[in-house]
Amino acid sequence: MSSPLAQSISDLSSADASKRLAAASEIYGLGRAAAGSAISRWWAESELSVLLLGPNPTTTVGLAVERDTFGRIRIANGTPRLADVPPDQDAEEFELHFAGGVSLDILTTREPGGTGAIAKYLAKFGDGIQQVELRCSNVDRATQILKDKFGVAPVYPATRHGADGTRVNFFLVPSPDGGKVLIELYELQSRGIVI
Repeated sequence: MSSPLAQSISDLSSADASKRLAAASEIYGLGRAAAGSAISRWWAESELSVLLLGPNPTTTVGLAVERDTFGRIRIANGTPRLADVPPDQDAEEFELHFAGGVSLDILTTREPGGTGAIAKYLAKFGDGIQQVELRCSNVDRATQILKDKFGVAPVYPATRHGADGTRVNFFLVPSPDGGKVLIELYELQSRGIVI
């Protein structure tokens, strides 16, 4: 592995906790920087900023990795719980949380070589930062604002179910460097208890 990102991905499965923290911080910083430049204009829209819990949004960087890397990272970090991903979505995932608010979502495909979003990403790019996730208080309203005021179309025509009962939609946002950043807006759902 020659690139700094590739080395950081490898270091997430290190036996050395300080090495894992440094790797997670590097990956998180890269994801935040890419997303920050792509969505910087969003914060000027006051309602959208509030919906995204600005000015300090809850951000998670989504890292797509091959299945063997996924397993190594999971084991090295104490085998965190796998998220409950809807069966129609080609993903397995778990979250890692580190000091300083560093949060990563480690993703892999359920079907290597398949047609799902994670499988396609891995086939095209290999291991890497696949998305940046922003917590949102109302994904439907944020989607409408992004369409109306920024001309940013959602990936899905309507908000859909995501991992662990969230509601999600995705936006492929142009970045100043000519690339694109996949932004996931996710909304937590209250879980009513039936007795």
